[in-house]
Amino acid sequence: MERKTKQELIKKIVEKKEFSDLPEKDVIISLEKFYKPENPDYENVKITRNFLRKIYSSFTSRKLLNPKEKEANWVLMKHKSTKERYNFYEEIYFRIFKEYNKDQSLSIIDLGCGVNGFSFDFIKKINSKIKYIGVEAIGQLVKLTNFFFKKNKFLGDVFHISLFEEEKICDLIRMQKSPRVVFMFKVIDSLESMQRNYSKELIGKILPFSDKIVLSFATKSLGSRRNFGAQRNWIVKFLEENYTILDDFEFGGERYIVFKHK
Repeated sequence: MERKTKQELIKKIVEKKEFSDLPEKDVIISLEKFYKPENPDYENVKITRNFLRKIYSSFTSRKLLNPKEKEANWVLMKHKSTKERYNFYEEIYFRIFKEYNKDQSLSIIDLGCGVNGFSFDFIKKINSKIKYIGVEAIGQLVKLTNFFFKKNKFLGDVFHISLFEEEKICDLIRMQKSPRVVFMFKVIDSLESMQRNYSKELIGKILPFSDKIVLSFATKSLGSRRNFGAQRNWIVKFLEENYTILDDFEFGGERYIVFKHK
């Protein structure tokens, strides 16, 4: 039997609805990571799909993949990350934006935003002039959030871009008005699973265009709420050695580190 090319395998991978609206860049990286010439085509497809499912579907309810009209609270409670963050949003955003005036225009660029844009009502309580720009790989969540913004006439937009498309990310950040605050909420584990040390590389690329970055990671496992053995010391050490730490706090099993250039 004639073997499929890698491009044909990519097309096969995204035939499944849950992967149909992922950036091609992410699918390519995932296939390259696990592709073995000696494996049959179906095995390479299966392994890559399992990896993509682990990376992109572990936090998201299937009910969110249908972009129908949803209430903000319902959406936030259906996504595992935002569900755990839900009771702490006001405190989190107060800590992040505490040095800015309440009526000061600000830009948020939320990388790997998932459905975090549905927390816009919490953001507006802290600052009514914030513009929200999201970047998300799951196309269905992009459509869902943009529908929500349009319906409520919020100053926000989510773009369907891979976090591995560095130049597009940098251009998007540069286009926003200063001050620019970049969110990287719970994205480093996924980035590192796909490409080792990419988190450090991405931070280095975007920081020159950012007034500050807010990076977060889980300190408790989903569901069981038990403390992790690994505390992401590698990223904490990297940030402390290379940047100025502005704040470091924890809410709801999620640690937030706010930093800028030295």
